[in-house]
Amino acid sequence: MTEDAPAEGLTEVLARRFLTTDAAREEKVARWHAKGRRTARENIADLVDPGSFIEYGRFVTAAQESRRPLAELVVEAPADGIIGGTATIDGAAVAVLSYDYLVMAGTQGMRGHRKSDRLIELVSRMGLPTVFFTEGGGGRPGDTDLPLVSALDVGSFALWGALEGVVPRIAVVSGRCFAGNAVIAGSADLRVATPDANLGMAGPAMIAGGGLGQFAAEEIGPVEEQAANGVVDVVVDDEEEAVAVVRRLLALAGKPADHGVPATDQDELRTMLPENDREAFDVRPLVEALADDGSIVWLRAAWAPELVTALAHLDGVPVGIIANQSTHLAGAITSDAAVKAADFLDLCERWRIPVVSLVDTPGFMVGPEAERTGLVRHASRMVNAGARLTVPLVGVVLRRGYGLGAQAMLGGSTHRPLLTLAWPGAHLGPMGLEGAVRLALAHELAAMPQDEREAAVVQHTAEMREHAKALNAARVFEIDDVVDPAETRTLVAATLRRATQR
Repeated sequence: MTEDAPAEGLTEVLARRFLTTDAAREEKVARWHAKGRRTARENIADLVDPGSFIEYGRFVTAAQESRRPLAELVVEAPADGIIGGTATIDGAAVAVLSYDYLVMAGTQGMRGHRKSDRLIELVSRMGLPTVFFTEGGGGRPGDTDLPLVSALDVGSFALWGALEGVVPRIAVVSGRCFAGNAVIAGSADLRVATPDANLGMAGPAMIAGGGLGQFAAEEIGPVEEQAANGVVDVVVDDEEEAVAVVRRLLALAGKPADHGVPATDQDELRTMLPENDREAFDVRPLVEALADDGSIVWLRAAWAPELVTALAHLDGVPVGIIANQSTHLAGAITSDAAVKAADFLDLCERWRIPVVSLVDTPGFMVGPEAERTGLVRHASRMVNAGARLTVPLVGVVLRRGYGLGAQAMLGGSTHRPLLTLAWPGAHLGPMGLEGAVRLALAHELAAMPQDEREAAVVQHTAEMREHAKALNAARVFEIDDVVDPAETRTLVAATLRRATQR
């Protein structure tokens, strides 16, 4: 062998490697691009640092050699329809997996499962945050080379599920994502979806096979429905934006930066609340004013809108922000809002992200209709999630902090957060003030004439409002301080930095 000759077998290796690339299937890729879609390899290349991807199992083919020529499988089923490996994103180590819809509709082959099992196990051993592009049609029935009866011993789902709380896991859903692929997406910590996504526990064939009728794939779990019911966390315009959002989410799961730049002059916080404290207002601009410029990722925005949840940076510190939204049900905490809050607090705990709670609530929703939604169970779960937090929690009472709902927003007590602040116009009480008056004076009010009764309610409510002022709560040390709203960001960030130094 001369110095210029390739090493033995290298020519074959390089030729086979080429067959796993997009360049080897130009017609398929062109048709996919014509639909406005990107290939699995293009998404991975956009996500990770250039040259950093170390691929596993690129030469695997579908287990169908008893029914198809090997040469055909090498060309038509590269990597058995799942691409995966390790890489870096902005210099931080990650794992990335992607089903490849151009290979047998992204279905899960038996060798592909072995590959995902291997990679997920490595994720656990290496402690790598993981991104999984999950588009595909579920389990593949056509693999014949392995002795199978049920294939229920496949380990991928248990291994992936067992990573909860071990490493951050983000799923990206575009196109059709059904059955086993949907379980992978659903088991992740967060799901980012494009508008063309359809996400369901069964696709059209399985539904028809169960005798439940004929449905087009587009009728099953469209993204607008899955966003409204809380399945999808973030809806983006396309795969390019999905990749950009994933990069931001991974940065939020990382280490604090030295500092961050606010989007708004903090003096503007002094005038962001309506003069009438019974007037509803959109809390999101206030959240944006506190957070670093361009850092916010809103989560589950279309579900339970009476509660806002977001991940952001605050002076460089990654934070989870939870806030009551008074434009919906006056910010009362419904069953859905309680589940949304509990899920979010659990996410922050798993990802080790401090929590900032912005309180403006009349409390938990009440009444027979509310109880029919399972409010007792869901509300209690929110309380438990807050009480279990070991990550730093800081609370800020913006206007109304009433009852058990306000306590739940603060981890169960005003003394549970590391720091509990209130803004000057805030009021705190065991329940809504007018309701408290009517309850406490029910006997006396019943004995009054109607015209005197309402006047007495107004008078006693005004007296109770004075008693419920934040300064009075601070005077008896139920909260830690009443502050200038413009100071909020500085005080919260300093507290979180001190809490996370250890």
